[in-house]
Amino acid sequence: MKKALLLVCLLAGAALASTKSFTVTLYEPSVIGGTELKAGDYQCQLKDQKLVIKHGRETTETGVKVENSEAKYASTTVRYNTGDGKSKVEEIRVGGTNMRLVLDKAGAAVSE
Repeated sequence: MKKALLLVCLLAGAALASTKSFTVTLYEPSVIGGTELKAGDYQCQLKDQKLVIKHGRETTETGVKVENSEAKYASTTVRYNTGDGKSKVEEIRVGGTNMRLVLDKAGAAVSE
C-alpha cells in the first residue's frame, strides 16, 4: 500500500515538474501563432512543446522549441518580427531561467 502511494506521489510530482508557468507582459498588440493579442499581462504555461497563453477567458496555444542558453536571463523579454507592420512574437526569454522559447511560425488554436 505504501509503495503504491509513493508511486502515485512520484508520478504527480513528475507531471507538475513538466509544466512551467510564468507571466509575460506585452506592451503592444502582438501576434502569437496567428492570433492577435492586446497589450497586457498574460499567464503562460509550457507543457512539453506547447505554450498555453491565458488572459481572462481567452486561451491561445502555439508550438514552441525550447532552447537553453549558457547564462540565466535577468528578466522575461519578448523578441518581435515587425516585417509586415504587425508585431509577431518570435521568441520569449524567461527571466530567472536559461530557457528561451522559439515560437512556431504556424497557426494557433484559440478557445474562449
